[in-house]
Amino acid sequence: MKQLKTRWTEQIDREHVLEEYPRPLLRRESYVNLNGVWEYVIAIEDGMPQDYDGEILVPFSPEASLSGVNRQLKPAEYLWYRRMLPSQVKPEEGKRWILNFGAVDQYAVVYVNGKILKKHLGGYLPFSVDVTDALEEEANELVVMVRDYSDASYYSRGKQRLNRGGMFYTAQSGIWQTVWMELVPDQHIEDIVTMPLYDKKILRIKVNSRFRENISVMVYSEDMQPIQAEGITGRCVDIPLPYMHSWSPEDPYLYSIEVRMGEDCVQSYAAMRKISVEKDGRGIPRMYLNNQPYFQKGVLDQGYWPDGLYTPPCDEAMVYDIRTMKDLGFNMLRKHLKIEPQRWYYHCDRLGMLVWQDMVNGGRPYKAWHVTYMATAMEFLHIKMKDSHLRLLGRKEERGRRQFVHEMRRTMHHLYNHPSIVTWVIFNEGWGQFHADVVTRIAREIDDSRLIDQASGWFDQGGGDIRSIHDYFFPLKIRPERRVTALTEFGGYSLSVPGHRMYKKVYGYRIYVKKKELTHGYQEWIEREVIPNIVKGLSATVYTQLSDVEEEVNGILTYDREIMKMDETVVRELNGKMVL
Repeated sequence: MKQLKTRWTEQIDREHVLEEYPRPLLRRESYVNLNGVWEYVIAIEDGMPQDYDGEILVPFSPEASLSGVNRQLKPAEYLWYRRMLPSQVKPEEGKRWILNFGAVDQYAVVYVNGKILKKHLGGYLPFSVDVTDALEEEANELVVMVRDYSDASYYSRGKQRLNRGGMFYTAQSGIWQTVWMELVPDQHIEDIVTMPLYDKKILRIKVNSRFRENISVMVYSEDMQPIQAEGITGRCVDIPLPYMHSWSPEDPYLYSIEVRMGEDCVQSYAAMRKISVEKDGRGIPRMYLNNQPYFQKGVLDQGYWPDGLYTPPCDEAMVYDIRTMKDLGFNMLRKHLKIEPQRWYYHCDRLGMLVWQDMVNGGRPYKAWHVTYMATAMEFLHIKMKDSHLRLLGRKEERGRRQFVHEMRRTMHHLYNHPSIVTWVIFNEGWGQFHADVVTRIAREIDDSRLIDQASGWFDQGGGDIRSIHDYFFPLKIRPERRVTALTEFGGYSLSVPGHRMYKKVYGYRIYVKKKELTHGYQEWIEREVIPNIVKGLSATVYTQLSDVEEEVNGILTYDREIMKMDETVVRELNGKMVL
């Protein structure tokens, strides 16, 4: 294996790691970043350790080279973190200190000064801890214990596998998103929900708090005078926008928001955007953006980095991926089986990139002959496969099924305010799928303002808004139906670039040896299979994929983001031809 670096690897300052405000949708002036050097130890016993092995750079997982550890946490082991809290974190009259974790994979226990304050299960979602009552006037010790079962259990894991290879990648563990603290008043805002009522030209805002208090909302725009509205927590406040400015990839316009409740003040933003499925003039269901037909041309984005694994090396790296794809003419990213730090979605919001958000898959090991080989054949023969064979799909345990639904609810709530997200993808290729029609109904109850891709690839049960096709090998045949039709994975064309790959062994669906050949293969598929099928009902595409990942060398970019493997002009011109 060759350890690849990105152009940002050497720029990492251990004293200043990912310091940007991590939660752009709910910003306060109070902000204490806890990223940086912590102590760590990997132990085989669950007792609080007396000694630590060395230093780890948070928020990079111990498996990531940027962490400085380069060690795999095993399912039977315990990963312990320790650091002292900054001196300004101490009891203050009328105030509360909130400790926030962006994500910790998979199970975490949080201690402050030896007291257990929080237990959290779920490696992809944020959680917070009120540590006020455990604080002392002088030194305060923070300890976090982590267990990660990876693919040895039914918990959500994405593409991680302890035995990595092919389309599955290095398992990672522990703290992998920013850790930070904020000082808030005793009575404070906990959440803001923004809902664009596009056709009514109304922005609906709901402020949530444990306290029933009066609130003041200010909405700022370049196109109008600031609008102020009053209300109370827990109830919706409707703000008319007579000169409404729509959000789209071509014009990603954001309204700034300020909310006050007593002594608490937070900043946020929102956008006026509508996504729907409507029939075009020929009666074919199409995706509509802001009441206009809109072809979505996307890229599969797995969000892996050679130096940070799940964690991007810096904010600029996230922006680079989004902007590069947009410069190529793509207007959508399918975030595949991973939830990113919230700043990634913020950059999509402000730069103008549509997002299809996958739920993170879990379940016991999948039966490859059932979810891959047989499923591919049945899809080619247009034979629908039921998702009731729970053992074959890795979903025998009821607890695992309940955990998936719980995390789906939390995912949709966590990301609800981001205008860039237009589609929820519930299941992918049968991996951990179960009772998709029931789960789809639950998802629709949570959010009926976005589209739902019930089953991306195969094991389609006929629900949701999208007929979701994965096609890597066969001629594409589009038949209009009651749902919109999308090619949600295709391509996977591979080109291994010497000096820019990690492993000698490579994985892909069609191998090329030169940039010109790869570009021609991509162009041929688009011109032969995609463009002629648009008039027949094809309304979105997702090319596999944005960058190489470990052995999988089918990215538009190399894994280190240094080489563009296709001719940019050709890709941009082809995207320009994919329109409704």
